[in-house]
Amino acid sequence: MLPRYSTVRQYGSQEIVIKKSRFIGHAKPVATEEEAIAFIEELKKKYWDATHNCSAYMIGDRDQYQKALDDGEPSGTAGKPILEVIKHRGLKNIAVVVTRYFGGIMLGAGGLVRAYTDGAVAGIDAAVPIEYVLHREVFVDVDYTWYGKLENELRGKGYLVGDVSFTDRVNVLCLPEEGDSERFLAWITDVTQGQALLATGEAKYIAMGDRP
Repeated sequence: MLPRYSTVRQYGSQEIVIKKSRFIGHAKPVATEEEAIAFIEELKKKYWDATHNCSAYMIGDRDQYQKALDDGEPSGTAGKPILEVIKHRGLKNIAVVVTRYFGGIMLGAGGLVRAYTDGAVAGIDAAVPIEYVLHREVFVDVDYTWYGKLENELRGKGYLVGDVSFTDRVNVLCLPEEGDSERFLAWITDVTQGQALLATGEAKYIAMGDRP
């Protein structure tokens, strides 16, 4: 699993007009190539009356699934520029479609490349680019006498904390970044003078914008 990656938060779309042609950029996070293809086909059905529905997607930790489709535009003037925007923005696990309604004015090859580039940017911005960082669940179980110190130390270091449960002891779900988890465990042991019971859980991606 990657320590961090960028994609978009949600489906988004935005329209721009270039020399009377309407370009509607759409972007959506996708987990598989099948999901990307389904998204593209869904938009082609929805915008069946459009002149073109050009698209590109990039999927996988190593970008192993990527494709650009010109959908009838001159080769290399639509799908490739969309894919280049995805690469330039450093995004993964995303599908982008740019729908065009021809306005009667020819744009030429260079104009098409710029238009589809701008359409892709518009769709991606509407879908809200976001970074996900891999964190590791660490369960810290302490006696009540240690909780105040633990809470202050965690807050002081800026560590992400999830649920806290209070029974006969206090159990705190901590979420250090995966690459920092071993150092975090040693630090907690030091802070609590070895009095904390520690257990690790799952690795999970957390959107940086969702941090408290």
